[in-house]
Amino acid sequence: MHARQDHRLERVDDHWLRLPNRWDIPVEICAGPDVPLEPAAVDEVLSVLETAETLERLAEATPGYDGPAPRIARLALTPDFHKGAGIPIGTVVETEHALIPQAVGNDVNCGMRLEVTSLDVDAVRPRLDALERRFRHLYFEGGRRIALTPVQREALLRDGLPGLLLAPGPARWPGLRPGDADDSVDRAHACAFPARTAAAFADWIGSAGGASGEPSNDGIIGGIGGGNHFVELQYVARVHDASAAHAWGLAPGTVVTMAHSGSLSPGHQAGGTALDLLRAGWPAGLPRPRNGIMPFLPDRRPEADAARRRYLDAFGNAANFALGNRFFLSLTMRAGLAAECGEPDARPLYDAPHNLFWQHGGGQDGGQGGGTDGDLAHGRVVHRKGATPAGGHADTVGGPFAMWGEPVIVPGSMGAASFVLRGLGEPRTLGSACHGAGRRVPRGASARANDAELEAFLREFRVVTPLDHRDPVVARRADVMAAWRRDLKQEAPWAYKDIGPVVAGLAGGGVAVPVAELRPLLTVKG
Repeated sequence: MHARQDHRLERVDDHWLRLPNRWDIPVEICAGPDVPLEPAAVDEVLSVLETAETLERLAEATPGYDGPAPRIARLALTPDFHKGAGIPIGTVVETEHALIPQAVGNDVNCGMRLEVTSLDVDAVRPRLDALERRFRHLYFEGGRRIALTPVQREALLRDGLPGLLLAPGPARWPGLRPGDADDSVDRAHACAFPARTAAAFADWIGSAGGASGEPSNDGIIGGIGGGNHFVELQYVARVHDASAAHAWGLAPGTVVTMAHSGSLSPGHQAGGTALDLLRAGWPAGLPRPRNGIMPFLPDRRPEADAARRRYLDAFGNAANFALGNRFFLSLTMRAGLAAECGEPDARPLYDAPHNLFWQHGGGQDGGQGGGTDGDLAHGRVVHRKGATPAGGHADTVGGPFAMWGEPVIVPGSMGAASFVLRGLGEPRTLGSACHGAGRRVPRGASARANDAELEAFLREFRVVTPLDHRDPVVARRADVMAAWRRDLKQEAPWAYKDIGPVVAGLAGGGVAVPVAELRPLLTVKG
């Protein structure tokens, strides 16, 4: 059954569409006829393209600007493309000589971390009741113990996961294994993001233990966050590419864990810093953009260069925090499994980012790593918002993925299957793939869904939330239960696109091919 297509989109073939526009900027969408694409998201893309005029006017109005002409080179949209807050989710923007913080969003380095365990699903299924209680305690009832010294916090913000794991000080976190420091480098798209300083987050650094330097338990890092973020216990239900699956340890029945989260409050602080700096430096007499999107240019004036670098430091800090956040979410899952099922011997398969930008002078996927060095006068910048890198084997230098291409982690809606694919480095998507199924229904509308649908879903699937809806005392509080149902319905299966056509579109469009299908055992939602 074909989905209704917006009249402004032109279908090229069974897997690709394009969006003509008055700026003649190439805009391509990887999506089959059965993947719904909402008109409101198309509206938003056309609004984003107005930034082409902003770049031209800003260069003309900036006093003494003598840099190269900035421009938007192209846009790519992934199959989970849907309306966001100014820029759609599932958008990849390539610019020349310009950096657009809003094309990344405030949840800097939101991403997926997938770990493969030594446990088999048949051994874990009988322990699901105990695991549900254990995970509720660990994630929501004070059971999480993440003690960090000021030195460790600053090392994470400045130098990413290697900085954290190699920093002096105690590291007795439950679930930590000897190979985690090496895996943080080898099994991540980027293990660290450049930051000269972590001064913007001095309060958080200084709150860890005071002058003694002793670690204190952290109440921020290791949090799932809201919205579509989650931690999920899954198992390999089906293998599609036997060779790659074997190389990646994805044998049928193997239990895996998936963490989807980002930078929480540090990311919002970094995004706010960008807008504050851009507004303060906006040329007098130049109206602010109608679409609200404000870019940085390669302006060499000292004050402009300092502002741009101040944002890049905050961006790097937030991106590094997100790496640490997913790491600790996964450690917590390891600790729960060890307590109820025996040592899981978990090892990361991959950590894949969604909301980042990459500066480079060639290639298609931006290379390994992320961020920029602050000099926008050379090369181009690829921004991804709700899109994940999907480089092919030619883009993957050495390491465990050189033969297969970059792992692409695509979760379905809550309770649905997720997929691990291998990237093919498709130039039309700028080496990118979708980061999920994508919303079908806006949050407000999905929250008004029928309670009976939710109850039927909960009878078939385990969702671990801060509130235990099975507790008779809680169940008697109609107001509490109504609020809980409303929040859960916003992330329920009917709010999202079917994952099958989305994955089929990636494969048919030459973007990424499936390696294994994962089925959920339980989902932890914040």
